[in-house]
Amino acid sequence: MRLTDSEWQIMNALWLGHPATARDLAERLPDDVSWAYTTIKTMLARLEKKGAVTENKRGNTSLYEPLVTLDTARQSALRNLIDRAFGGGVQPLLAFLARDGKLSDRERRELEEILKEDGDKGVDP
Repeated sequence: MRLTDSEWQIMNALWLGHPATARDLAERLPDDVSWAYTTIKTMLARLEKKGAVTENKRGNTSLYEPLVTLDTARQSALRNLIDRAFGGGVQPLLAFLARDGKLSDRERRELEEILKEDGDKGVDP
């Protein structure tokens, strides 16, 4: 499932707590996001069509719940990035991260430790 930047904003607000109304989500959006209520409802309808959220009615109120977890959405987004930017290979991504220069020494050590731990478990990096 591919989420747009705007859909990520809505999903992040929903993952903070659910079920939630559109108004709840509007209050959780970052301060620099000032979408109209109808815009949020439109995005929620799109997310429902994508299978990312479900809508349950309680009287006149719609309550939304995520159908995908944050981890699942991240996996999908990362796989999409790897496919587009790194030819589908994880090794080029890891090499890029290691050589990019934006990783702190601590982040490098953490990455190395994660790869080492996964290797010890028999998991391919």
